[in-house]
Amino acid sequence: MNIADQIYSAADSANQDRAQAIRDNLRDAIVDRRLAPGTKLSEGEVGTLFDVSRTVARAALQMLSFEGLVRTERNRGAFVANPSPEEARQVFASRRLIEPGIAIAACGRITAADIAAFKAQLDEEGRFIAARGPTARRSEIKASGDFHLLLASVAGNAILQRFMEELVARSSLVIALYGRSGVSSCGHNEHLRMLDALERGDAGLASRLMGHHIDHIEADLDLRKRPGVALKDALDF
Repeated sequence: MNIADQIYSAADSANQDRAQAIRDNLRDAIVDRRLAPGTKLSEGEVGTLFDVSRTVARAALQMLSFEGLVRTERNRGAFVANPSPEEARQVFASRRLIEPGIAIAACGRITAADIAAFKAQLDEEGRFIAARGPTARRSEIKASGDFHLLLASVAGNAILQRFMEELVARSSLVIALYGRSGVSSCGHNEHLRMLDALERGDAGLASRLMGHHIDHIEADLDLRKRPGVALKDALDF
């Protein structure tokens, strides 16, 4: 690689890092209810707020679109996704079909190292629950979703793992829009009981606990929309 290629490669890498950071910030604002579904996310405004080019802003919005958190409309731009009550039900119906099977598959593959990773993750989740403030709340929501993603990883099915990445992201948006409690509805104690079943090799119990867990998450939804704020006011600067 010549010097010019190295410079272009470094620039591309820096732009990717910037796009990822913008994606993370916008995702937090969406999950934390600070950006309401339907909010317009213009490339120009995002670029100005984060001091990046429209190209970098567009890349960040495309990442969110891939996750299902942003929708793009031809000749109109990008908007925070606005799942209908029926779409919310479909998200959890999909999880109810998939995740009990993931729990069974994970039970047959889980190792001592995996169990240690789960325990560390749940310790982190517990710390966020005990903390206060919006940053801790966002971290708790992410940590709760990470439990499900870790389980999908242990199950060893790459296709299902990709499905779960999208479903967890969409669930975060649905919970942010319709959740009664204002925090993650992924019960920490239910996670602990599932891990205990996995550690004891009880696949049937782990699967049943997962089904009940998803039922409890969905039961926390009240299917009423909540108002949001302007993009500039919603971001942490």
